[in-house]
Amino acid sequence: MRDELEILLYGDAGLRRKSEPVDTFDDPLRELADAMTRAMIRENGIGLAAPQVGVARRMLVAQPGGSHGIKVYTLVNPEFTFLSRERDSFHEGCLSLPDILADVDRPVRLTVRYQDLDGNEQELEDDGLLARIIQHEADHLEGILFVDHISMLRRKLLAKKLRALSKLARGN
Repeated sequence: MRDELEILLYGDAGLRRKSEPVDTFDDPLRELADAMTRAMIRENGIGLAAPQVGVARRMLVAQPGGSHGIKVYTLVNPEFTFLSRERDSFHEGCLSLPDILADVDRPVRLTVRYQDLDGNEQELEDDGLLARIIQHEADHLEGILFVDHISMLRRKLLAKKLRALSKLARGN
């Protein structure tokens, strides 16, 4: 495992691939989770999904307190078992889309079933920032980016920035 993971930028095809389930719970998986956590903290993020570092596996890390947070949540093979009908809008950003922010409407509360790094089944309920982070990162596991949730008008306003990121991701 490389010590420093690179975060893929908007325009990289890896961000649009649907992730495969994790079926092996071993040291390389734990090393990936640690490397993802370091990358998230290095970039001042609060969440990161494996596809964002070029690994098409269903795993994400979240740290609602950012680099000042104590607990890092690692969710492997997350599955939503409840999403509230109540929704709210929140200004979101993404490490794969630096300097782009937009209001995204998401369910307020959730329950998610997942596995920990040892493969044990876990369940988590939340109605705060952690719920939003998990939804945002779980979208990455499906090849969905937060800009896919915004209006066409807002996307058109961001088009120049998105094209610039896409060129950067392709090395142009």
